[in-house]
Amino acid sequence: MDISNLIQTVLIYALPVVFAITVHEAAHGYVARHFGDNTAEAMGRVTLNPIKHIDPIGTILMPLMLYFATGGKFVFGYAKPVPVNFARLRNPKRDMIWVALAGPMSNFIQALLWTLVWALLQIFEIDEKFFREMAEGGIRVNLVMCVLNLFPLPPLDGGRVLAGLLPSGPAQTFLERIEPFGFFIVMGLIIARVLDTIWMQPLMTIGYDFINLLLSPLR
Repeated sequence: MDISNLIQTVLIYALPVVFAITVHEAAHGYVARHFGDNTAEAMGRVTLNPIKHIDPIGTILMPLMLYFATGGKFVFGYAKPVPVNFARLRNPKRDMIWVALAGPMSNFIQALLWTLVWALLQIFEIDEKFFREMAEGGIRVNLVMCVLNLFPLPPLDGGRVLAGLLPSGPAQTFLERIEPFGFFIVMGLIIARVLDTIWMQPLMTIGYDFINLLLSPLR
């Protein structure tokens, strides 16, 4: 493992990753508060302070271990989930959809903002590799977080959206039963590259196509 490459990669991705996870989690708390649940606010999680959202294992240790173990080919991590009491929402079934969507949508907006940074570097002819790669990394990280979290399996945000859309009954019961195992199912699908093939690649392609369309006047 080339330590210098690792340090360079960490420096390039540090800021985009910190912003991505912080705004993602804070967005859940902001929207939950808007719809009547102040659980996250009471616990100090409705904030843009990254320290409040970083999980030492999921945000730092796990990604580094996976980076070393796979030579940088596979990295996965997570932040400390924002607590939401869906029962306290004014309209729990409807509002949980908006609370769940807040995180992925915040990442998509951040991807667009990093696209703007990349565009400004081109417009002002700032030929600095570090900043260009940071902007590209910001786009990539946020698109990955957006797409992955939209996968319709709890406890991912997409699972919450699906739960809010489905009528009460067997389907809801099934989602509740598999939720405790959802993280392990997702990890298995990622390792087996099933999730990448059927979900990540198609949606990431759409995301990049949209961004390339925005950048086309500069190319």
